[in-house]
Amino acid sequence: MSGNETGGAALLRLTEIKLPLDHAEADLKAAILTRLSIAADDLVSYTIFRRSYDARRKSDIHFIYTVDAELKPAAAAAAQRKGARPAPDMRYRYVAQAPAGFSNRPLVIGAGPCGLFATLILAQMGFRPLLLERGKEVRERAKDTWSLWRQGQLDPESNVQFGEGGAGTFSDGKLHSQIKDPGYRGRKVLEELVAADAPPEILYVSKPHIGTFRLVRVVQNMRAAVERLGGEIRFQSRVTDFDIERAADGQGHIRGVTLASGERIAADHVILAIGHSARDTFRLLHERGVHLEAKPFSIGVRIEHPQNLIDRARLGKFAGHPELGAADYKLVHHCQNGRSVYSFCMCPGGQVVAAASETGGVVTNGMSQYSRAERNANAALVVGIEPKDFSDDAVDPLAGIEFQRRWEQAAFKAGGENYAAPAQKVGDFLAGQPSTELGAVQPSYTPSIRLTDLAGCLPGYVVAALREAIPAFDKQIHGFALADALLTGVETRTSSPVRITRGNHYQSLNTRGLYPGGEGAGYAGGILSAAVDGIRLAEAVALNLDLASKKSRVQDTTET
Repeated sequence: MSGNETGGAALLRLTEIKLPLDHAEADLKAAILTRLSIAADDLVSYTIFRRSYDARRKSDIHFIYTVDAELKPAAAAAAQRKGARPAPDMRYRYVAQAPAGFSNRPLVIGAGPCGLFATLILAQMGFRPLLLERGKEVRERAKDTWSLWRQGQLDPESNVQFGEGGAGTFSDGKLHSQIKDPGYRGRKVLEELVAADAPPEILYVSKPHIGTFRLVRVVQNMRAAVERLGGEIRFQSRVTDFDIERAADGQGHIRGVTLASGERIAADHVILAIGHSARDTFRLLHERGVHLEAKPFSIGVRIEHPQNLIDRARLGKFAGHPELGAADYKLVHHCQNGRSVYSFCMCPGGQVVAAASETGGVVTNGMSQYSRAERNANAALVVGIEPKDFSDDAVDPLAGIEFQRRWEQAAFKAGGENYAAPAQKVGDFLAGQPSTELGAVQPSYTPSIRLTDLAGCLPGYVVAALREAIPAFDKQIHGFALADALLTGVETRTSSPVRITRGNHYQSLNTRGLYPGGEGAGYAGGILSAAVDGIRLAEAVALNLDLASKKSRVQDTTET
């Protein structure tokens, strides 16, 4: 029998099963039997691999299922002869296992999704990794973050950007990605999240999310799993130096790190998962000769609409249907000035949050809870920025950081220098006049907003691009250019402004043993892609450690 077999039965994958929104579970089973032309007794079981909805026609929104059906052998053989295809084997397979007596412990820096999954996979392979995180454990970090949101008090080491779980913890918790994933590492990520108490539905809904409060618990459970497997996680352990042996030709090898406490930790294999806001670490790496380069990113604002406006525009008469939840959107517009404006990190039923990590700067982000039940929808509207926009010095890889900082500080000043965010109604922004009073849309950003003219908080070409794009988006989502919709600035941390360039086997281009990854290194763009990259790095480290162990055993045998 070809295909994925389980206990004498075989799994077949069925796609494009269409059912109405209010269908019963029996309707799905009946559709499977009809598609395969089999009797009910021939169907051993089935699982939903993917469920999405088709809203292209607002008068006929329906679910679309992809299902893995387990059939008895004879029925499966007959179905395959008629064209049914076997389900792929999505089981994760570890590339190595730590040998007995293993002592060359790998080091991971950063407890965001990349670092956390790298640590978990290494621990599952028996390598007892050590994870260093500059911020605090997730619940203490949450308290510090709320201090900024409620009292305007920023802790530069414990905030939306730094701490256990990374920046994605205070977001919508989106888990979809467009990365190519032939090894089904993304499936492994989702399975581990479910094992850590994430909602089981993330395994099959087309746009899975967890939400901030549930993410806190999931992150805690993942930490406990790492520790049960012999891994170690240390918080408030900021790396202040890298010990790199570097030859005359510029090639080097990592030998360890130094912490703010003065402790030195020896390590020949270091996964660098520092996130996109570790600006001091980027500078330190540059000073130590690690190859970095400037990369494109985007900046802009957050836009807030009433969620029911977005629901009606996207779902028509089905707006508010309990099976659909709060509607989202994804928009892009190519402007006459050559810029592209696009929506980013759309948060249905969420809120705009303060995401600064440096004193004297204002940064915005978006967040939703699992329920997505708040009154406003929000998304970033951002404009693409190229290195030529922020530096005449083509060899300065850190120029993008200074560019971000400039506009964050401008927003801080425009907001009143107390971490209030500058804001403006869409109608006033399009008319080029400052806002003086709020309309129907109430801001969700805390600690507070200050109405002003956002044109002073962004480059002129960004302002021009946004003014062209918003009316264009209104043609796709009626009401998008609502005069009372609210813009809040600034959104600058869409992605890392640098790339820590990788060479062979995921190692730094010029520093062996250093494995840069995730969003901070410029190789991911969200929770899922960062976690998948962390798994790749763990595999690369494990293979190198396994190879080194085998060479050592051969050498010992030869000498004996």
